[in-house]
This record gives sequence, C-alpha cells and structure tokens, in this order.
Amino acid sequence: MLGKGPGERDMAFELAGIADDLTGGMMIASLLEREGVTCPLITSLDQLERLDPGVDAVVFASKFRLIPAADAKKVVKDAAVALRDAGAKRLYYKYCATFDSTDDGNIGPCGEMLMEAMGADRMVFCPAFPEYSVTVFHGHMFLGPYLMSDTFKQYDPVTPMKEANLVKVLQRQTSKKVGLISHTVLHAGRKAAEAAIEAQIVKGVNFFLVDAVDDDDVMRCAELVGDWACTSGADAMPVFLARVWKKGRAKGEGLLRHELPAASGHEVILAGSCAQATLSQLNYFEERHPLFRINLLEAAEDSDIVSRIIDWAKLHIDKGPIAIATSDTVANLKKIQAALGVKEAAQLADSITGQVAKKLYDLGARKFVVAGGETSGQVFGSLGIKEVVVSSFDELGGGYCHAEKPEPISLLLKAGAIGGPDLFFRGLARMRAS
Repeated sequence: MLGKGPGERDMAFELAGIADDLTGGMMIASLLEREGVTCPLITSLDQLERLDPGVDAVVFASKFRLIPAADAKKVVKDAAVALRDAGAKRLYYKYCATFDSTDDGNIGPCGEMLMEAMGADRMVFCPAFPEYSVTVFHGHMFLGPYLMSDTFKQYDPVTPMKEANLVKVLQRQTSKKVGLISHTVLHAGRKAAEAAIEAQIVKGVNFFLVDAVDDDDVMRCAELVGDWACTSGADAMPVFLARVWKKGRAKGEGLLRHELPAASGHEVILAGSCAQATLSQLNYFEERHPLFRINLLEAAEDSDIVSRIIDWAKLHIDKGPIAIATSDTVANLKKIQAALGVKEAAQLADSITGQVAKKLYDLGARKFVVAGGETSGQVFGSLGIKEVVVSSFDELGGGYCHAEKPEPISLLLKAGAIGGPDLFFRGLARMRAS
C-alpha cells in the first residue's frame, strides 16, 4: 500500500469500491453490510474526509457505465487516486453482473485506468453472481442453463449481449491481452493457479477473466487475488474478498442494519426502469394508489410536463403514496427510441424525473422508492445526496438506505429486474417502521 500524505485518513479501508451506477454500488455495499462490514456509499469524493474513521469499506458510485470511454476513464482515475490516497488496501471496480458494455467499453478502458492508477500489472474480472444464477464457464457467461447471448440480453437496446464468450467481449474493448483463469486452473490449488497466472503474464497477458460456477469458485478466486491491488467484477466478489480479509470471522459479525433512522414526510415511487419486474410492480401499485404514467413522445412536445405532473401530485400526495413513471413496455420503448433517439429518450426521461423529484421534495416528500439505476442516479443528483447509510442486504434486494443531508430522507433504490409485485409496498413499510 502506498504511503499516506498530509491530511489523509488515520485508518485504512480494507476495500474501496468504484461502481458504474448507483444501484450496483448500493448492492455491493448492502452485501458487505450483510457480512458485518461497515460500508457507507458516497457519490462525491469530497465525502471521503468526512467518513467515520472506523468504517471497514466504502463504495463510490457514479453514473459512468454508458458515457464516452474517455470520460469514464477520467471518473475512474479520479476515484482510484482519491481512494488510494485515503488508505484503501484494495480497489474494486464494480460493473453489472450481465457485463453490460459495448465494443468501445467501458469495462476494458476503465480496467486499464484502474491498473494504471494503482501501478499494477494484473487485474481480474469476475462477473459471476451465482446467488442470482449468473455464472461463467470456459469463459462463457450463463444465466441459469442458458448462454447469456441466448437470453433477453441479446435484445438490450443499449448493451446487447450477442457474444457470450467474455474473453472475446473484453478483448474487443482493450489493447491489453485477455487471458482466462479456467475452472480447472482454479481447482488445481492456489500454488498451481498462481503459477498459471505468472506464465500468462510472461506472455504479456494482464487481464484475467475467471470462471466461476458457484460460490465456492468465487471464494477460490478471492483467496487467489485477495492481495491484488485492483480487482473487478459484479456483486458477489466483494463478499468473498471480505471473508478473506476477515480470516474466518463469522459472517454477519458486527452490526447488521435492517432498520435505519426514520424520515418523516410524503411517500413517492419514481420509476424509470422498463424491466418486466418493474412494470409488474407498477401495475400492482396502480390497482391501489394513483400512478402518473409519463408518455415520453407527448412529453417531448410539452414544455409544461413537469408542472402538470406536480399539479397532479398535489391532488394526491397528502392521501398516501403516489407513483410517477417513465417506464414502458419494450415495444413502446422501441417506438420512443425510434422517434426521439436512444440517448435523447433517456436524457428526456432523466431530466423529467430529476425535476419532479426535487419539486416533490419541496412538497414534503421524504420517502422515495426509485426503480432503475439511471433513475436512481438522477434522483440522488437532484436531491443533493452525497452519502448514505446502507442497510444490510435482505428481502428488499439491497437498496434500502438513509441520507441525513440535506435533510433526513429514506430511500429504496431498486434495480429494474429485482423484486416481486409488492416490493414497493414492502419498501415503504420498512421506512415507516424505522
């Protein structure tokens, strides 16, 4: 670990995560909390100097999954340097468990930048999340028994998965040579695996995709790379890195947080995800409470759309939870994107959601359930939230958190595909019980 400079923390972070979206960052923070690891989430690097010196880990989350690669590399560089200088022993780059990226990046370019910032000559990529049936074997990604390229991911409008061989996918994004830590190598024992890695490094390989078909494999990977300066992957890997550094201490040792401080005020659902789970949750909610569905094609022609939404909200918000959604079916989404453009449609949805969130906050809303990673980032930015305390991972799916500033706010950030039809209600019930 590099030496500390003036003004740096007196205690080191065992792990510092850099997440490419907010819900993904929230997931790994909550999973670490489930392990008994105190892990706040921040959205501003300025918050590092304000953290309790007793925290074990920290996650910095920023929306850089789909921005231009050069801009994403700048985000990662700034975060890596700040976290390194704050005393982080290990840096972890977190991306989606379905390896969401394009041929231009951003997983490969950001991995390169992380290695450069840490002065490392190797980096592992472990996107498997066996708890949610995402596995990697012979370098190929599977969802359950299906190659990821044969699932719904092949139709993703922004990051379609047409190739399940992740070695090939990653190689298209980087000038580094990409190798594989195969299942066979992983099970040959640590010394044999280390020798196999060194043999590949001699041949110029710096990036290592790793096979993992179950939690035992992820644990083997964590033991193998636990002292590497930088690692990367999806949601599972940080849990096993924590078990390595805790050296046998029991899972859940320490404070497990399921109830967080209460935040009084109105209750709001804001949804931007178009995943089927979110659509089902919205339908379930609409049977019981008011829902404003934003038609983006109409909204693009309506300069007063935000005012109309707020006028509608004022009629209902005192009577119970309300919901506002830009979510739509895949068929309608394709029509919207064809008319407005993919990027333009997303920007319009984000802009409306952000403005609405701030105005609802001004009306007294303090409990927010937010569906979708992009939407969550927009809401955090609009509300000026820079740091949250994260609940331990449980049946709410890892997104329950609490912000003290600018005022106490309770939130449940929900990844699009997570949860049953009544998740919104269970989230609000938890906030009321806090």
